[in-house]
Amino acid sequence: MIRSLYRLLPLLLLCLVACSAPPRTPPAAVPTAGYTPPDPAIEVTILQMNDVYEITPVAGGESGGLARVATLRKRLLEENPNTLTVMAGDFFSPSALGTARVDGERLAGAQMVAVLNALGLDVATFGNHEFDIDREAFYQRLGESRFQYVASNVFDAQGRSFPGTAAHLIWKIPGPRGDTLRLGLVTATIDSNPVEYVRYAPPVERMRAEIERMRGRTDAVIALTHLALEDDIALADSIPALHLIMGGHEHENYQLWRGTTLTPITKADANARTVYVHRLRYDPATRALTVRSNLERITDAIPDDPAVAAEVERWVDAAFAGFRAQGLKPAQPVVTLPVPLDGREASVRNRPTNLTDLIAEAMYRAAGAPDLAVFNSGSIRIDDVLPPGTLVEYDVIRVLPFGGDVLTVTMPGSVLDSVLTIGAGPNQGSGGFLQHHGVTRTAGGWQIQDRPLDPARTYRVAISDFLVTGLEKNLGFLTLDDPRIAQVATHGDVRLAVVAELKRRYE
Repeated sequence: MIRSLYRLLPLLLLCLVACSAPPRTPPAAVPTAGYTPPDPAIEVTILQMNDVYEITPVAGGESGGLARVATLRKRLLEENPNTLTVMAGDFFSPSALGTARVDGERLAGAQMVAVLNALGLDVATFGNHEFDIDREAFYQRLGESRFQYVASNVFDAQGRSFPGTAAHLIWKIPGPRGDTLRLGLVTATIDSNPVEYVRYAPPVERMRAEIERMRGRTDAVIALTHLALEDDIALADSIPALHLIMGGHEHENYQLWRGTTLTPITKADANARTVYVHRLRYDPATRALTVRSNLERITDAIPDDPAVAAEVERWVDAAFAGFRAQGLKPAQPVVTLPVPLDGREASVRNRPTNLTDLIAEAMYRAAGAPDLAVFNSGSIRIDDVLPPGTLVEYDVIRVLPFGGDVLTVTMPGSVLDSVLTIGAGPNQGSGGFLQHHGVTRTAGGWQIQDRPLDPARTYRVAISDFLVTGLEKNLGFLTLDDPRIAQVATHGDVRLAVVAELKRRYE
């Protein structure tokens, strides 16, 4: 499939090799007049993003924003025409704008693809959240993309590469004296989102296989991954041939060196609060590749790229119109916050915060004050701090983009004890870490409304609808199919409950 990357990197020869159906053809490149490296070395710049859910700035406008990243990209291209922009997964979903319905269909990442097209993204790999959306929407996003997808260990249900997706790439980058750097790229995606239209293969095994397929045709190999940090470390330990691992998934920036060759592993902050800029230098004489990586903050000191800013505004306007058609009022002020509310992933997946306490109490009140309320911290997707000042309905949508109903269910104390213990223990640090109201933990065990949890008693629990699907980590038994658990009431969208609680507290 031929795509318009020709116009995106007119000065870089990007030769693609795939193990499946022919993917998009990358651009050819010619040396730029007047651009002469100071020595025979071949220099390549790579701009790395990962885990981007917002096309607009975050942190009250102070950080992030893809229009600002576009400006940085143009500056890097001026510095070195051999510049590539890559995405290490998680951008189709979850996004607050992506939940809006436009022309009867959820955007489901359409706004992300359009803005990344305008920005000039060159290559992306899949994150686990690319598969939040259904099969039809996923294939639509692939077809709309003007950048190349590479997936070494993710395939369709028949084990084939997705349309237009390569299993690896080889970039041929010309040097100033007729030499060429043949830079291979392999990828890996975590298998944490099993869906019927996707098949995962072991990352290390598949990466080794693709590197073997490129044997004799590359001078160096780098990786673009969406894995847990310990899995990236395992890659570095297992595959010393890798010169650089550009990762995602954690939402926090990392730079570390692992393996026998001290392979650098880098991850930027989510929502483009930071990006990594990698400067690769290849010496054709010694065949040595060196990597220098800098974490760059994306702040309001960087001006918006006008064309990308216009594309962002177009999609925000369309999504807000969709929200209004659903009865939401995204631009309407809710309250004036006197304090910041902490929704950072590193916080909410490890401990209660003032935001998680507010959501849990909102559910408790919406359900008419049952015995307790509980929800999974993974439903909070903002990964940001809501600053003091005016808070609008769209901020609530950003916090809880999946929405979902508040339910009241009954369950015996023995089941409740297991749920709370798993949610606070093995699930800590993940989206399955549980937040609650009316619950405390002492040395003697759990207390419900200041009384010891009674295994024989039946409790009324306000709970998020997702949490009783059995899909949460380590909580497969928590499902309405279990005869011990019964739904007794539905109380509407959790976001409306949060709006009501905000007004109760701060109006």
